[in-house]
Amino acid sequence: MRFAIVGAGVIGEAHAKALDTLEGSELVAVADVVPELAKTMAASRGADATDELERVLTRDDIDAVSVCTPSGLHADIAVAALEAGKHVMIEKPIDVTLAAADRIIEAEKRSGRVATVVSQRRFQPPFAFLHKEIEAGRLGRVTSGIAESPFWRSQSYYDSGGWRGTWKLDGGGALMNQGIHVLDLLVWMLGEPVEVSAYAATLAHERIEVEDTVAGTIRFSSGAIGTIAATTAANPGRTVRLTVNGDAGSAIVDAERIEYLATTDRETGEVPKLRTDPPGHGAQYADFIEAIQDGRPPAITTADGRRALALIVAIYESARQRGAAVRVS
Repeated sequence: MRFAIVGAGVIGEAHAKALDTLEGSELVAVADVVPELAKTMAASRGADATDELERVLTRDDIDAVSVCTPSGLHADIAVAALEAGKHVMIEKPIDVTLAAADRIIEAEKRSGRVATVVSQRRFQPPFAFLHKEIEAGRLGRVTSGIAESPFWRSQSYYDSGGWRGTWKLDGGGALMNQGIHVLDLLVWMLGEPVEVSAYAATLAHERIEVEDTVAGTIRFSSGAIGTIAATTAANPGRTVRLTVNGDAGSAIVDAERIEYLATTDRETGEVPKLRTDPPGHGAQYADFIEAIQDGRPPAITTADGRRALALIVAIYESARQRGAAVRVS
């Protein structure tokens, strides 16, 4: 499978490294509005570099495009790539507005190509194991969940790019960019979110439009209740932690390992020994490639990406209304 990466920053490099590990995948082109960045990433892999998107989209030797630009540009690039007949891997979030997400979904349907949104933590063995336990009914009726994303980002992180910390291109702060991973996991475990109440603030950073701290309560269609807390103001930062509780068992995943697992048919504290993988993109790329080859939907669809975004949008709207209940649309 021959790929082009659009966006040669830190995230683009993570995607390139993932492709490096997959047999049968090849990075053939890199595009970035900063030519030097594109050339640096491309040169070490024998790929071509350009600062013009059109040069990538018109090439017949490119099967798929990875969109790794600032979030608010995702839809424009993804739609153009789909319309050019390319499959598309979109770095999270799918975009920063629901209208933009819907543009991508509509273009995907028209094109008949495969599109996916990055949520690589779903592929990590502890989270995948827990999801299977829930699907098998081992936790009984899932009643609640707690999602925590206590990160630290220095002021220099936000100052490093003019788009960081802006609503237009970043789409939000601690939740949209860092907390989205554990939020997606919470939704994966608990189901369809229907209503939220939340608060947000900027407490430890300057010169940003968005929040660095947010917390909310989520009601799911099943009746389950979840909480989400995300921050980039928790110095020096801790690991992502997910708790899921049910009437037949409970589980905690922390630092990409199962810290606690108890069900009515298992001895309390008996934790399965699973390998711990870093939160890389390789497994999701492997699934993406297989989906294209097999003619099936990817494990994570654009609808999944839209659902995570819809919940975040509702959380932000509730925070603007000082905790008022807001429906997830």
